[in-house]
Parts: sequence; structure tokens; C-alpha cells
Amino acid sequence: MNDMPEVRGRLTPNRALSDLTWLRVGGPADWLFQPADLADLCDFLRNLPADVPLFPMGVGSNLIVRDGGLRAVVIRLGRGFNGIEIDGTGVTAGAAALDAHVAKKAADAGLDLTFLRTIPGSIGGAVRMNAGCYGSYTADVLIEAQAVTRSGEVVTLRADDLQFAYRQSHLPEGWVLTKATFQAPSGDPADLHARMADQIAKRDATQPTKDRSAGSTFRNPAGFSSTGQLDDVHDLKAWKVIDDAGLRGARQGGAQMSEKHSNFLINTGEATAADLEGLGEAVRKKVYAQSGITLEWEIMRVGER
Repeated sequence: MNDMPEVRGRLTPNRALSDLTWLRVGGPADWLFQPADLADLCDFLRNLPADVPLFPMGVGSNLIVRDGGLRAVVIRLGRGFNGIEIDGTGVTAGAAALDAHVAKKAADAGLDLTFLRTIPGSIGGAVRMNAGCYGSYTADVLIEAQAVTRSGEVVTLRADDLQFAYRQSHLPEGWVLTKATFQAPSGDPADLHARMADQIAKRDATQPTKDRSAGSTFRNPAGFSSTGQLDDVHDLKAWKVIDDAGLRGARQGGAQMSEKHSNFLINTGEATAADLEGLGEAVRKKVYAQSGITLEWEIMRVGER
């Protein structure tokens, strides 16, 4: 894989990925490409041999890269892709823009994308995963997204094209999301900022935000995220079935299911990717034995063991 196209951005061979993921684990990618702008990304994909595997990566907030690394070109969007523009009630954000920044900038303009404030990660990942919380999802507000195909063409995708479901969307292999436009409900800026401050306080009280984690480890078996309301039911929440199986605080090597929130897998300091994935699989096995419920991973796991 030495015949790489000429680029204006940064193309790095054998690049360690551990420092690019929130869990701080994983081996190297064959190549890491950080395109300068949209044209650079299109040219690269157009000229990259079709048999070279690609992996678009966000800010690594929902990812375990296995210890053997990735035999692929990892594409990571940066400064050329993090703009946020507001036009009436429309908010257009680059795929590399952080969810929290988009929520805050929208609130400044009196637009309600407050559900994005506590979601770790970037807009590309939010669209890819149909990120959501408190009963609101990316699918509810997305008007359209821009992507570059594996052959370097720029395409516009409507919400229907992405076939959104709980924590998932449909995007063809090798396509790279570059920006998204949302239709946001209006609200009073002061109220929106107050609501977000309240959400952050609640999150910090219930989640291990100071630890190295990747957010929720498993999808809720109920098929929806917590509503944050008083009448929320917990029977089919991932944390509840993990607790019921006696696995809060469970450890394997440097990996632990958090004592504070048992659906958070944390790196206590020296965990390998194998520790983290192994503990997750052990939890899935015990929960299934205990309750007959099969927990589905919410964290993406990629690469070679």
C-alpha cells in the first residue's frame, strides 16, 4: 500500500491510533489521512485503488481499536470540516464539529439542539449512529447530509436515504460524511443554555465523566435511550440488566465496568483493547445467562486482535 495518491492534507504511514480514541487503546493504522478540505478528500478517494479498505473515524469517542491495529486508510476530518453556520432555523455543521459546540452555537441563536450537548463526539458520528438522548434523536432534526462516495463523488443524502433506526443508519461502505444540516425548533437562548447546564450537572452526577470511557457500552435492550423524565422505566435499560447480573464494578486487566454507571466501560489506566473488549464480552455472556437478554454493543470495535 505504498502507492498513495498525492494530497494537500496530511498522510501518515503506520500511525498509532491509541491517542486518537477516548479509551486510549489500540494499534496503528496502515495510513492516517487528514484531508485539507473537501476537494482534497474527493481527489484522494478518486485516486485511491478501489481494493484499499477505508475507515472514516470521528473523534474516537465511541470506538475500540483492537491491539493489532487497522489494515486500512483511516480518514479523520479536522479543521477544514468543523464549521457551524446558522441560517434561519437551519443549522449546518461540518462532520468534525463537536456535538457540544453545535448545541451551544445553536442555543446562542435561539435554536434548540440541546440534546446534542451531552453527547460525546462529532456531528459525523452523531449522524452515523443516530445519536440521541432525553427522547430526541439526530433523525428527528436532520434535513440532509453531505457525503463523499468511495469513488470521490459528492452526494447529498436526505434523512430517508440514511434509513435511521435506534443507534444506527445506513451508509454505504467507504463513504465519508462531511457535513449535515438540521432543522431546529426555536427557543429562548437563556432557557436553552439553562437546560443544557442542567443536563451537564445531571450527567456529571450519574456518569463517570472524569474517567476514560467511550460513553454507553451497550444499547438499551428496550430499543430507546433514556428520556430523562420521572416516569422513565428502567427494566430494559442496559445498566439495570448489568446490575442485576452483579457486574457493576467488574474488572478484567485494566478494564472495569464503572462503579458509578455500570453501562460505562472504563480504562483504569493500563487496559489493552483486549481487556476492554474481553470484559464487555464477559458481561454480555453473564447477562444472557442471567436474563436471556443479548446486549448489543454500542461501542464500535474495529481492527485486528
